[in-house]
Order: sequence, then structure tokens, then C-alpha cells
Amino acid sequence: MASKREKAPYKRMRKIALVICEGETEVEYLNLIRKWYKSPVRIVSHIEGNRITQPLIDKHARELKISPFDKVDTFLMYDMDVPAINDKLMACKAELLLSNPCFEVWLLLHVKDQTSALSSTAVIKELKRSAPVWQNYSKATYTDTQKGFLREHIADAIRRAKGLKDFHNPSSRIFKLLDILEGKA
Repeated sequence: MASKREKAPYKRMRKIALVICEGETEVEYLNLIRKWYKSPVRIVSHIEGNRITQPLIDKHARELKISPFDKVDTFLMYDMDVPAINDKLMACKAELLLSNPCFEVWLLLHVKDQTSALSSTAVIKELKRSAPVWQNYSKATYTDTQKGFLREHIADAIRRAKGLKDFHNPSSRIFKLLDILEGKA
């Protein structure tokens, strides 16, 4: 005899991108990414600073899962200007979205090729000199003009970042997350 019970609806896997980052500058950029990409990937950011460990990453990933069908991809978005943190990051099981020496090198790649090594301070100075839109750059905030500039030149930044050697100064792997959102990874 056939069962009269309704079949359970098919459970679709939710893709979640957990991005653990160093500070507010990265979170503000991730907020822009959320607006720009109408992706089925849900981006969740947590600021953990230098407290990053694998158990902490695992805890955040578990908290995001609502069902066993959910898939949480974990990313670490950090600057590489603090060697002690770099060792901790390299020991973690996550996709590394590291920028060397700092996040602002990613912003600079929207404007120009940068192949020579710079200090974090020099990157910010170079960013402010690179284009009029960046003259008044302030960490963790973007003007509407800067937001528009970033959106318009994102393909240039991705291309330039892919041409740099990972983890060397200068470099940025933020394009790895963007490739996933664009369906290229």
C-alpha cells in the first residue's frame, strides 16, 4: 500500500562565505561587495583581529549552519604587515585573502599596476597620490565617488592582482572571493 504521507521538499544547499577579517576597513569593503553582487552566496563577516585560531574559525562556521545541507566556505582577510599573525593565518584551514603589506594595496590595484615593494604607510601615501578620488582617503569609510570608482575598476584590480606573486610584497588575494561570487571558481 502506498504511503499517503507528503514527500519532504528537496533541501537545497545554501552557500555561505564566512569572511573573518582584521578590522573595519575590510568589513566596509565586504559590505560594498554584498551590494554589488547579487549572488546566492551569503557573505558573513566577523572581526577577530589577532585572536585568530582554527577553533575560533570552526566555531563561527558551525554557528552559521542552519541545516546539514549548508556549505560554509571560510576566508581570512588580513594584512600581512604583522609577521606573528601571518604564522597563525598560515596554520588555519581557510582560503587566505591576504594583502601584502596591507588592504590598501588592493585599492591601489584598482588604479595602477604596483610591482615594487612598499611599506603600509607608503601604500596609503601612494593611494592618495594615485588618483584625485583617493586624495581624502580615510580608513573604514568610502565616499560615494570612491565606491563608484572601485566598482568601475574592479576588473582591472582583479587582473593586476592575479599578475602578482601570492603573499609577496605587493600582493592581494581578495580576487579569490570575487571569483567565487562571479562564478569563476
